[in-house]
Amino acid sequence: MNGLSKGIRKVEVALKWDPSPAGQPATDLDVVAATYLASDPYGDPAYVVHFDSRSPDGTIYLNRDSKDGKGFGWDEVLTVELERLDPRYARVVVGVVIQQRPGERTFVSVGNPSLRIREGYTDLAEDDFGGVLGATAATVAEFVRDGSTWEFHPGVQGFEDDPATFTATMGRTRRA
Repeated sequence: MNGLSKGIRKVEVALKWDPSPAGQPATDLDVVAATYLASDPYGDPAYVVHFDSRSPDGTIYLNRDSKDGKGFGWDEVLTVELERLDPRYARVVVGVVIQQRPGERTFVSVGNPSLRIREGYTDLAEDDFGGVLGATAATVAEFVRDGSTWEFHPGVQGFEDDPATFTATMGRTRRA
């Protein structure tokens, strides 16, 4: 980054997918975000934001939450206001979880999943989860504080954990 760059300041992570075929159980994907303290950036998350929750300071929140992929446009939308995040946080990892009811589901069974990460009107990343078809969850973005600015590290990494285990471990490994 050059001296004039403000880094990544506020991002939107959006997810959409097709509804399940008639007669099949609904497919429910959730966008989640975990924050990590500067004192332990690869340890346990300080807190996790998911459906029906938001960060304690209101800097990470869901604008839209779908339980079935029905609707127009993006089904799940998460906003992360990095520029307002307390300096004690050094990392934010964002992931996508497939709810595992009534049975185990992987991305191969999700109809046309699509991910978009953007800042303002600039698309930072897009993906269709084609590289993690056997996964039940995936990390999709990592934001790392470098001094006073935030850097974006894209990439989709699959996991085969249940939702609770995934959110507890999603930030433990460094992403490429």
